[in-house]
Amino acid sequence: MSAFSARSEIEPFHAMDLLAKANHQRSLGAPVISMAVGQPADPAPKTVLLAAEKALKDGRIGYTDALGLRSLREAIAQHYADHYGVSVNPSRIAVTTGSSAAFNLAFLVYFNPGDRVAITRPGYPAYRNILKALGLEVVEIGAGEGEDSNLTAEALAVAHAEKPLKGVLFASPANPTGAVLSAKELRAIIETARERNIRVLSDEIYHRLSYDTEDMTALQVADDVTIINSFSKYYCMTGWRIGWMVLPESDIRPVERIAQSLYISAPELSQHAAIAAFDGTAELELVKERYRRNRALLNVQLPAMGLKFAAPMDGAFYAYCDVSKFTNDSMELAHKMLSEINIAATPGRDFDPLDGHRTMRFSYAGSEAEMQEAVRRLSGWLGR
Repeated sequence: MSAFSARSEIEPFHAMDLLAKANHQRSLGAPVISMAVGQPADPAPKTVLLAAEKALKDGRIGYTDALGLRSLREAIAQHYADHYGVSVNPSRIAVTTGSSAAFNLAFLVYFNPGDRVAITRPGYPAYRNILKALGLEVVEIGAGEGEDSNLTAEALAVAHAEKPLKGVLFASPANPTGAVLSAKELRAIIETARERNIRVLSDEIYHRLSYDTEDMTALQVADDVTIINSFSKYYCMTGWRIGWMVLPESDIRPVERIAQSLYISAPELSQHAAIAAFDGTAELELVKERYRRNRALLNVQLPAMGLKFAAPMDGAFYAYCDVSKFTNDSMELAHKMLSEINIAATPGRDFDPLDGHRTMRFSYAGSEAEMQEAVRRLSGWLGR
């Protein structure tokens, strides 16, 4: 039997492993509450479902251009004008099979094996895993804790001075922390990167899910950055696998060439449905209000249990907590929590290879009833 490639030896995505275990327990009748993955409890808005139904009846389930339907690219461009006051030519938008495909395309187009690419720690594990699988050197910049838990221009400059970086990827609001970059810091990071010829990739998948600040896209600072976004989170379309990139003009054709061979195109049915997502704002804002109430509940109850926050819950739908009062092994705690009280949460190892043994991420994207029941179970279990 032949050996597997070194690319296959990346770290598992532990949130998905926990989800698989939770789904198995649920299939056996266990009353599992999943706080492990960033999965909205609500379906896509009615506008999306109706558009998908029409597209299905019309037989619109074939290939499209690799960069996506022109009508969807125009709708996304209009979103940038309406929401951010930024003018984007629809030709600069590439529709992708979720943001995951966008990361693959960006890394393949922009970097060669051995190039150094900076990400934050803690951070989304797929960044690290995909970069490693592609033979890139991952430079994890510690984001600190508490109010300072985010990337800074100063830390980026220090990392580059140690050995030159080819790129930097960051998210705001961030996963797993929910931390939001200030407008001042976002500008400083982009300016610092530009001065050092570091390519900037801004993951904006949690935009429209900030609770105390307005969204600011990196495009409001510079036009030569790459934006990655998706319909999964705010728009409640995780399983539709539909996302997008906003690219500098010079990058469109290279991305298109690789997309043609890797994916052909994003699903046409999902593309037609996504056009209607921008008309579902009234419904989606009600969903966001539920997140806000869940956030308020956990903001009080988690610290009362001894789970102090490792970062502020500025945005997204995550509470990132220090669990060192209860364990020095968050992976073990996560599995015990699922086995003993049927609550799935993500161990910090996914997000932070160095300090993740003492942290855990709780998603509050579920229903209010689920969050209230989760608080009840956790309080009793941790207080035993």
